[in-house]
Amino acid sequence: MMVSRSCISLLDLASGDMLNFPQTPTKLPRVLTVPGIIADEDGGLHDGDTDVHSSQSQEKKIIVANFLPLHAQKDLESGRWTFSFDEDSLQLQLKDGFSSDASVVYVGSLKVDVDSSEQEEVSRKLLEEFNCVPTFLTPELQNKFYHGFCKQHLWPLFHYMLPICPDYGNRFDRSLWQAYLSANKIFADKVMEVINPEDDYVWVHDYHLMVLPTFLRKRFNRVKLGFFLHSPFPSSEIYRTLPVRDEILRALLNADLIGFHTFDYARHFLSCCSRMLGLDYESKRGYIGLDYFGRTVYIKILPVGVHMGRLQYALGHPSSSTKIKEIQEQFKGKTVIVGVDDMDIFKGISLKISALEQLLQQRPGLRGKLVLVQIINPARSTGKDVQEAKRETYESTRRVNDTFGFPGYEPVILIDRPVSFYEKAAYYALAECCIVNAVRDGMNLVPYKYIVCRHGAPKMDEALKIASGSPRSSMLVVSEFIGCSPSLSGAIRVNPWDIDAVANALNIAISMPDLEKQLRHEKHYRYVSSHDVAYWAQSFMQDLERACRDHYSKRCWGIGFGMSFRILALSPSFRKLSIDLLISAYKKTSRRAIFLDYDGTVVPQMSIVKSPSPEVISVLNNLCSDPQNTVFIVSGRGKNSLSDWFAQIENLGIAAEHGYFVRWSSKSNWETSPVASDFDWKRMAEPVMKLYTEATDGSYIETKESALVWHHQDADPNFGSCQAKELLDHLENVLANEPVVVKRGQQIVEVKPQGITKGLVAEKVLSTMIIEGKLPDFVLCIGDDRSDEDMFESILNTAYSSSVSSAPEIFACTVGQKPSKARYYLDDTADVLTLLQGLAGASSLKSRSCAEPEVAFENIV
Repeated sequence: MMVSRSCISLLDLASGDMLNFPQTPTKLPRVLTVPGIIADEDGGLHDGDTDVHSSQSQEKKIIVANFLPLHAQKDLESGRWTFSFDEDSLQLQLKDGFSSDASVVYVGSLKVDVDSSEQEEVSRKLLEEFNCVPTFLTPELQNKFYHGFCKQHLWPLFHYMLPICPDYGNRFDRSLWQAYLSANKIFADKVMEVINPEDDYVWVHDYHLMVLPTFLRKRFNRVKLGFFLHSPFPSSEIYRTLPVRDEILRALLNADLIGFHTFDYARHFLSCCSRMLGLDYESKRGYIGLDYFGRTVYIKILPVGVHMGRLQYALGHPSSSTKIKEIQEQFKGKTVIVGVDDMDIFKGISLKISALEQLLQQRPGLRGKLVLVQIINPARSTGKDVQEAKRETYESTRRVNDTFGFPGYEPVILIDRPVSFYEKAAYYALAECCIVNAVRDGMNLVPYKYIVCRHGAPKMDEALKIASGSPRSSMLVVSEFIGCSPSLSGAIRVNPWDIDAVANALNIAISMPDLEKQLRHEKHYRYVSSHDVAYWAQSFMQDLERACRDHYSKRCWGIGFGMSFRILALSPSFRKLSIDLLISAYKKTSRRAIFLDYDGTVVPQMSIVKSPSPEVISVLNNLCSDPQNTVFIVSGRGKNSLSDWFAQIENLGIAAEHGYFVRWSSKSNWETSPVASDFDWKRMAEPVMKLYTEATDGSYIETKESALVWHHQDADPNFGSCQAKELLDHLENVLANEPVVVKRGQQIVEVKPQGITKGLVAEKVLSTMIIEGKLPDFVLCIGDDRSDEDMFESILNTAYSSSVSSAPEIFACTVGQKPSKARYYLDDTADVLTLLQGLAGASSLKSRSCAEPEVAFENIV
């Protein structure tokens, strides 16, 4: 049940400090949502002036993640539950990016099982005291959803691990996918209980909930929805192996804004959308956008940051000061390198230890002086892979310590136990170097935390006996395969698989001059301290508001079933062309102009047979037989093909090659456009096109009398698109001083003379009719691609010019439900043919009705 607007304030009753450490708000300019046309509950439309809530009522931020930012514990004796906020939770920390009076509601699961008899009471308590809405999954569903699909399928695949054989991963299990869908549906149901869809923003986190946008969008067409992926997004070659790849892509595209840590992850996602769904993206004033059924899905690239207040609180805590004194005494006279990693197969812990082994082998002078302290966080999943990684880590450590250690010295110190945040802060502050050697990781904030801890705090400086204000230094060795790597320009980046290179990087890091260490540290600290978690959250929410500001300016329809569901968003004035409406207008008029595109309009775009069907010939013949009709086929095809195909239709006008050639009937001669007479440019353009054709398998050149067209629909989608961009740029430079236009179309690059457009054809035909006194009172134009948009614009401008005494009935119609200058649409070529048959039938009926009185008069005489 949806919470009513009057009850929303109940969610704000929980007050007080949510965190016991200072917030770190970062100011960014705000972008307000602009209300327009607002949807009724039944999906209808009404004017937003009478009921505009977006700017007045308090909006909520609904944060949805797999787990709630809570600790939960049950007293075994009393049976009472106690809850507290998890101060290390990212979902909790990102609240600092919102205004202090913002209402934030969390939706997610608890990390403990709650008996069904207690769930209602726990839900009430969590909502009232913590603004949290728990999603209770049964233990069986939780196991299949989280430990099954998420950890056995998505997580390994997103980290580039393929199930090549049963020993190296789990084969796809359809029942686990069904569990994933069921769990996401439960999360969606919980969001629906607290959302006010006109005002609230929903922010979904990570790969556990990638199909949640579909469930929410299906319920609320205009839900304001953002999604952020905290793991890597793999290249299309890896991702395409997932059997449910299209379902997940389409679900993500039901969000308004999709966030990634790095450009690489975003690029891989966009590549998958291009290769698997045929979607192209474009940069719109600095923002990357995907046009998806009339909606623009925006892509955001911004790595998450650390919570500066939390780190500074830890550095000033007495426990940290005490711990650092112990560590300093323990490693007196030694250089400490620190590593902090989860125990899993992707963190590269054993590779890191092998690199240290290599370094000690090559540099005997470092033995007894260099120590790697490797802190191991508890594993987040179980299985033979984790056990194997742990076994390998311990074996590597034992081998290095046995080879290079001696009484009082161990080169590798493994800390495989729960380590408090204060203890980690102490190790960070003391270590001369931090190494993160993961072979694949979504982001990894360890380097950021290390930098902040090395920058110090008064209590920590006092414990380390460092003068306040003295220069600080830090050194980082980071894998090039982790998300934070691009943002750390002063770090030494390594390929973790290249053990020699990692060993060399460690040597450079510990032997680098102090001044250079200080300069690198200052550069890193400026970035990390200014791009903290608050900045990240506020920046994402600001972009989400911008992405949603046009929600109420369009009409929305839900189309598709199941995971294929998506929203079609169109202009309020854009609607399906009613055949009855058109025929009614057609019968009332006496001078009609009809313009028809060819491919994709009267003949299916993907049809192997390009010639018109007998049905098309018949219906056009009937329309052209009516003396009140002027009918034109306006196409980019050559005049020879078109004249051969339509030779039987005497009164059909044809405009070939986008209007370079025009004839009014089969008995009239072809007229050529006077704007293009010099084709010397072809001698320059053709060699350039041949060069790209030879380099692009599957491409070819179509030579027209007035134009040259380079086709790449049969080439690799990404390479063909890339080559098309290069060819466009190349041709524009070569032909800069020629009277031609170079344009990209649907999988083509075309060079044609300036001033040759389908719009000019429509303008010429209508102007001629007006000059001859045959003022059109009915204009119909149907087309399906970009070139036809010129026709739609032209018939509107020409028809309403001052030379026309009364405005005609105008029907500009595009084929397919998509954004267009046309006011009407038809679904496909079959609809076009049905409509034309209706018009032809109306003409035939009118002819017969006109003939009947004459027959009756002859009989009387």
